[in-house]
Amino acid sequence: MKKIEAVIRPAKLEEVKEALGRFGIHGMTVSQVLGCGLQRGRVSVYRGHEYSINLLPKVKVEIVIKDAWVDDVVRIIAETARTGEIGDGKIFIYPVESAHRIRTGEAGDDAI
Repeated sequence: MKKIEAVIRPAKLEEVKEALGRFGIHGMTVSQVLGCGLQRGRVSVYRGHEYSINLLPKVKVEIVIKDAWVDDVVRIIAETARTGEIGDGKIFIYPVESAHRIRTGEAGDDAI
């Protein structure tokens, strides 16, 4: 099993969820996060004073999937979340040793 973490633009979340749903993935964890990278933030003016906002709002989508689905899921997320502009996000892939469904006691692929 693999865990995929995708940090994407908040405006792309619904499109990514729908695309993953069409592929058959319905379970995910979504968190609102702040981050910076090449986008480096922006300057904002509030009450006549300039403020540098270098942490921008993003959304982190976490999914645990079967090894065989990794390439397809990464492709779906990348194609759906892409705008072509700096700040589109990143996708990280981690190995998952085990998974357990608390309600039924299922383990491994059956638990995801």
